[in-house]
Amino acid sequence: MTRISVVTIVAALLFAFEPGVSVAQTTQRASDPDNPSKSPTVVNATQQDPDRPALEHRYPRYKIQRDDVLFLTFSLSPEFNQTATVQPDGYVNLQGVGSLYIQGMTIPQVVEAFKGAYAKILHDPIIDVDLTDFQKPFFIVSGQVGKPGQYDLRYDTTVSEAIAIAGGFTPQAKTQVFLYHRISDGWVEVKKLNMKDILHGKNVNEDAVMKPGDMIFVPEKFITNFRKYVPYSVGMYVSPQTLLP
Repeated sequence: MTRISVVTIVAALLFAFEPGVSVAQTTQRASDPDNPSKSPTVVNATQQDPDRPALEHRYPRYKIQRDDVLFLTFSLSPEFNQTATVQPDGYVNLQGVGSLYIQGMTIPQVVEAFKGAYAKILHDPIIDVDLTDFQKPFFIVSGQVGKPGQYDLRYDTTVSEAIAIAGGFTPQAKTQVFLYHRISDGWVEVKKLNMKDILHGKNVNEDAVMKPGDMIFVPEKFITNFRKYVPYSVGMYVSPQTLLP
């Protein structure tokens, strides 16, 4: 192994474990032996492959959605104080500056966007934004449960607790369930959980905590699904001819 390769591997490992650096980034060092001191360049993997799901933040900020209601306070220009509602197309209508697209932004990003818009008519505007109405966190349970539907996620709730909130398993339910979690617009993470073991005190650490927007699907037992197509009044009959050689 050449000295250049060793340096490249060590630099990649140090960069991968450097705090605050996303794992989705990689380090590339020039392989030109005439220029070994060239500084490494950082390449964002998500920029190279836009379809690749990005890693989630540990404590993600709320992102503005349709029908959210904002209250804008202008410290130096109170005449511009206003309540704004995000339209179905993601735009918000602002007094004096027109429409601005803010869907998917966090509150700090919205504040900066509003300051940029009002800087055209106000000198160095100071704007405070309060989120007065927003999409409440929820989870969905579907399939073979007593009360399938959407429920508010008001506190830390595990998959087993979510199933209990939805009325518990029906007699036709299979205890291997699926947990769907949306990572990005084009990616959904799916986990298969064995609730029979969890409910019997085994592998309880696998009882995942629900996140806003998660969905649990409880499938039907195979034998129950099969019986839908086999009438109970019909018995099995073997013709004597089939027993002949």
